[in-house]
Amino acid sequence: MRELKILAVVVALTLITYWGVEPYAHHQMHPQVEAADFTFADVKKDVEDVTALQGDATNGEVLVTANCTACHSIESKGFPQLMDNASSGAAYGVTPPDLGSAGKLYDATYLAAFIKDPASASKVAHKFVDGKVHPMPSYNWMQPQEIADMVAYLKSIAPKEMTNKEVYADACQRCHGIKYADMKGGSMAAFTSPNDIKGYMGKLPPDLSQYIKSRGHEYLETFINNPQKHLEGTAMPRVGLNEESQAQAITYLEEIGESKKAEREELGPKFLIYMVIFAIFGFLWKASKWRDVH
Repeated sequence: MRELKILAVVVALTLITYWGVEPYAHHQMHPQVEAADFTFADVKKDVEDVTALQGDATNGEVLVTANCTACHSIESKGFPQLMDNASSGAAYGVTPPDLGSAGKLYDATYLAAFIKDPASASKVAHKFVDGKVHPMPSYNWMQPQEIADMVAYLKSIAPKEMTNKEVYADACQRCHGIKYADMKGGSMAAFTSPNDIKGYMGKLPPDLSQYIKSRGHEYLETFINNPQKHLEGTAMPRVGLNEESQAQAITYLEEIGESKKAEREELGPKFLIYMVIFAIFGFLWKASKWRDVH
């Protein structure tokens, strides 16, 4: 009985300490933010004139070819990267993405808003002041139908399926490396050189190998969807991934940084059951040995 009283005191003190610290740790140091918004409601109103239209992929191909392929590759359609990663990174600050998968990765509303005004759609307009301009020009001079046509074309050429690694590479690897994915080959290093991306972003973007552990799934989901929710004024742009693509990118981070997660979660309940059984036997053994003493 004495041990049970001691246990009760320890449990009570632990709970008091936890409930005293938890509100500060989770609500002050890491405040809750709104859930990820995959409708991109904040820019949806700005492109209603575009999203209300039926895009013409044939005309969109002409427009994309004329306006985009000078900087962007579309390897699947025979438009190779005109400059290597080092040269393009030095020219633009960051390596422009291949557009072949854009229609698969990105929400159509976001794509339209990004074409119209990339700095505003990606929430990095605060970076481009005092004469600084976004490396991609705004196409707000285009007619809504033309932007709708470009989006339709990008959707039409997008692959139907992509692996988690392919999604990560196209969505994140221009800026972020993930060295634990390829310890020897270095193929998962960031496409843009460290000096160029540091100059463009203001600091070197972190390697993401262990971010799933250090930040957690919920944080990454809201952060990728809108980094400003967690770090107001951050240089990281809102990527604009749709819900499926973002889930694939986070799953890839779990595959690299939390490869034993499923095994650990499966073992957890078994270990707790073992501890309960062991505690019962331990208590009965103690009672039998110390009965005469007490």
